[in-house]
Amino acid sequence: MRLRVEFTTEPFDLDEAPPHAMVAREVIEAAELDAVDVGPFGNTAEGSADAVLTAVDALLRKTLDSGATRISLQFNVIAEDEA
Repeated sequence: MRLRVEFTTEPFDLDEAPPHAMVAREVIEAAELDAVDVGPFGNTAEGSADAVLTAVDALLRKTLDSGATRISLQFNVIAEDEA
């Protein structure tokens, strides 16, 4: 199974990326994922279910430790013809 996860961390700061946002980027970019898109208002990553779930576990733990007060997640199963 392949998954796509979209996530945001808060609080937002449009002037400078907060520490939790930088940690989220580092975690996702270091994970063994097939596609990663990091942006100022939302982030997307996709890969095997195991890789995505492992990355999200690390993301939640590390961003909360770095000051995130809210993390929004949305998961989608990717159909084989979309992969």
